[in-house]
Amino acid sequence: MKVAKKILKAVLAVLLVLVFLLAGLLVWLTIVEYRPEDTADIQIKALEGEAKSLAVGDSINISTWNIGYGALGNNADFFMDGGKMVYSADEERVQANLNAIVSEVKAQNPDIVLFQEIDIDSDRSYHTNEPLLFENLGFNNSAFANNFKVEYAPIPVPPMGKIDSGLATFSKYPSSSATRLQLPNPFSWPIRTFNLKRCLLITRIPVEGGKELVIVNLHLEAFDDGEGKVLQAQMLMDVFREETAKGNYVIAGGDFNQRFSNTENKYQVYPKQWQPAFMDVSSFENDFQFLMDPNVASCRSLYKPLVGNEDVLQYYIIDGFIISKNIRVDSYEVKDLGFVNSDHNPQVLKVTLQ
Repeated sequence: MKVAKKILKAVLAVLLVLVFLLAGLLVWLTIVEYRPEDTADIQIKALEGEAKSLAVGDSINISTWNIGYGALGNNADFFMDGGKMVYSADEERVQANLNAIVSEVKAQNPDIVLFQEIDIDSDRSYHTNEPLLFENLGFNNSAFANNFKVEYAPIPVPPMGKIDSGLATFSKYPSSSATRLQLPNPFSWPIRTFNLKRCLLITRIPVEGGKELVIVNLHLEAFDDGEGKVLQAQMLMDVFREETAKGNYVIAGGDFNQRFSNTENKYQVYPKQWQPAFMDVSSFENDFQFLMDPNVASCRSLYKPLVGNEDVLQYYIIDGFIISKNIRVDSYEVKDLGFVNSDHNPQVLKVTLQ
């Protein structure tokens, strides 16, 4: 009987210590939680590339790419998609992925490029300051906005640790301003303390004659119950209405984590794997242009590594552009790179200001 009591006391003591440690962790996470303002000015970083002028009638080459922070290549799965990995690449593979991504962007030679899931100081990418890798590709300026900034993400096991990541926009045209616009956050405490704080990165480029080209870089919600997706899409449409009412040119590009209703899905559906939401664009098509390519998958599931599982993975159409009607679309394609260095393919767009 005495032995049983001693064992019970020991178990209770261990449980109390664990509860104390968990409570302490939650208090600390709450204290250091990233709490961005609803609207914040973002510093524009001057680069060495020559500034290009922009006028009505000019053509612009734009690309957008979720680069998976350099760690989501064809070897990777990821726990949020039902996979097993937390750290999905060693440091050597991260550098190889990033080098290949830089080479592809250099070959595309865009005037403007929008990156999502680009890290500046994260455990998962071995604290590589990834925007620095793109600064010598002829761009005139860049802007970065955090949408995932946590001192320590305690889940899963092993934990994700420190994450400092976000959106980056590079431009060969001088940018007059950049703004971080906080999107509605569907998560509450304590999950909120170590989750994404998604945003729009809005960059303004003067157009000769007094108008502006408004570039919106985005990465919308993926893992909520649906309410956050709707509210975030509504805010995005509000930005479009406000800017087009001024006569400005507007292009939003990135990872929508949703498929536009005007785009068919030709890929087999695997219900056990993550499925994207459906963005009904029918009420906006008279005012704006919604571009997604149904013929080339823009993203692949991280349920399993790609290598050896090509025929059993879910493929998605979730990346694309929304464009105001005063812009002519000259060409649009998804570059099929086989998901070797990222779980997303880059989107390449050529437009002309009318």
